[in-house]
Amino acid sequence: MEKLTYFPGCTLKDTASDFEISGMAVMEALGYVLEELERWNCCGTVFSLTDDDLMHQIAPVRDLLRAQEAGSDDIIALCSMCYATLKRTSLFVNGNQERLDKINSFMNKEVDYEGKVSVHHLLEVIRDRIGWEKIEERVTNPLEGLSVAPFYGCTLLRPEEIAIDDPDAPTVLQDLTTALWATPIDYAYSVECCGAYQVVDHRDVVVERTHRIMSAARRAGADVIVTSCPLCHFNLHDTQKELVRTIPDYEEMPIIYFTQLMALAYGVEAGKIPASLKAKIKRLQAVKGEG
Repeated sequence: MEKLTYFPGCTLKDTASDFEISGMAVMEALGYVLEELERWNCCGTVFSLTDDDLMHQIAPVRDLLRAQEAGSDDIIALCSMCYATLKRTSLFVNGNQERLDKINSFMNKEVDYEGKVSVHHLLEVIRDRIGWEKIEERVTNPLEGLSVAPFYGCTLLRPEEIAIDDPDAPTVLQDLTTALWATPIDYAYSVECCGAYQVVDHRDVVVERTHRIMSAARRAGADVIVTSCPLCHFNLHDTQKELVRTIPDYEEMPIIYFTQLMALAYGVEAGKIPASLKAKIKRLQAVKGEG
């Protein structure tokens, strides 16, 4: 099996463990091993926007350095927030000798980072290296009839220099959905912000935003929302519980990671799939069998 140097980040070792478990399982089914980077540290989660703020680049640069030490030119991330931080840091320092020299001087007990490691999101690997044809060939449990609403959030598509797809009209999650024999749903809020960290101090903002996103997806006929961001997953999933309490007859919609959607299509038991979604797929398959 081909090995890919993989940066998990903090959340995939805790509340988003289903993301990591399903990601490793489906990649193994495709003939790849996500080999966890040794001695990785938190990337910092949020990229510093100040040009001369080099201290806040040290954490993500150390992760790039770990890949260099492992003899890898690439890091693969699943979490879109980790991807964004590592990718923006790599663009910030790679090829800029002055910045590299200063950061390396701060890390005086480390070997020098040479500025040559590239950062990729797993969706890029799936699309550009594996290809949709191979993704479809591996399907053993076609998701025919399942309507999937992609939710990109912010950090896969913005800012433009790190976007893995067209920031205004992305298709990568739709193309993945189609390759798994499900139906991608087009709706108005697929590239909107979920509210992010406003959930801490201004929960009402996230509740209102979640209601808008979920309502648009439901009106478009979605059965499930698929994302690649643990924070988007948390906000959309957990906030729905509040909507259930406050809005009569509100029904929760499953929120899953794109790797879990792949696991369903590949017949791989990996991560906790919402019971309501499993039941929906069984009903669809029963109808198909009767036809």
